[in-house]
Amino acid sequence: MKNREFTHSHYILFLLIFALVVSACALPVSSLPNLSPSPTGASAGAASERLEITFTDPTAPNARDYRGGPDQLLADEIDQARLSVDVAAYSLNLWSIRDALIHAHQRGVVVRMVMESDNMGNQEVQQIQDAGIPIIGDQHEGLMHNKFVVIDRSAVWTGSMNFTVSGAYKDNNDLVRIQSSKGAEDYTSEFEEMFVKHLFGPDTIINTPYPKLSLDGWPVEIYFSPDDKAEARIVELIQNAQMSINFMAYTFTSNEIGDAIMERAQAGVSVAGVMDDSQVKTSQGTEYDPFKQAGLDVRLDGNKIGLMHHKVIIIDNSIVITGSYNFTASAEESNDENIVIIFSSTVAAKYMEEFQRVYRQAQLP
Repeated sequence: MKNREFTHSHYILFLLIFALVVSACALPVSSLPNLSPSPTGASAGAASERLEITFTDPTAPNARDYRGGPDQLLADEIDQARLSVDVAAYSLNLWSIRDALIHAHQRGVVVRMVMESDNMGNQEVQQIQDAGIPIIGDQHEGLMHNKFVVIDRSAVWTGSMNFTVSGAYKDNNDLVRIQSSKGAEDYTSEFEEMFVKHLFGPDTIINTPYPKLSLDGWPVEIYFSPDDKAEARIVELIQNAQMSINFMAYTFTSNEIGDAIMERAQAGVSVAGVMDDSQVKTSQGTEYDPFKQAGLDVRLDGNKIGLMHHKVIIIDNSIVITGSYNFTASAEESNDENIVIIFSSTVAAKYMEEFQRVYRQAQLP
């Protein structure tokens, strides 16, 4: 029967189709689409190892709607989680994050949370708990002040942004995404210290597996407080500044860090800073007054709707210190905090753009 015959022409056609299929399956990895979210800001590295920076913008048109901000980037990645989502949140009331966490839990992703106990009473947190997601409070005199999320043990979101409406839409903040299995292991280790072992504040232990990383050739250091004595590293980097120190500080009462900055200023290093107006007016021991008395170019912020909530130091336009760590004794000794130090002129340039924006809005001395 003719329709069952396999002619020479059919054989040639079969070989051609087979060759095309094999060729398509053998495409190099670099030609495959990147399916991960793409936050705006500084970005570098291959898909397996990448650092991305996003800043909040209280002046953006969508900020008034409380939707479509940097929190949506995080929520979108939580929506793509397949295995696990670990959240360490000082505070949380963003609907986008609440919904993404609940949806992840409902589709079988393991979702766990630790929080500052004093902030667990709001409606959104209760809804997360009611959905069956376990939340451990710190029950500690100091603050569980971290703001980080580990997704599928391969990506970390951290920075100064609380997962709140104010944090994402009214305050000046950064959101740092680290695509790195080693970086994720660092943050997972810290998370489980709190969630599993119930160790907070000074009770924590030094157990960061990979305190030094390389993200596409950019050295990155990760510190947790109080365990890793972050203040000493910050002071060391400041003491090595050769040209410039620019900082944005929500609250700044650390004499050690303040003295190091003033010493470098006296040695001729250019210093400029912006500090949150409300904190300067209410904090005891603020470094603002000694800075001004020393003639440093330090200004009060001009954010009229929220807080200048950054905890950033930029050194020599090539090193960025950021994270949840305010420059205070509490951050160093009693709170749970994390710091990311990035050695990259490319990343520093992005932070300098943010610094200049905040500096231009600041109140004139």
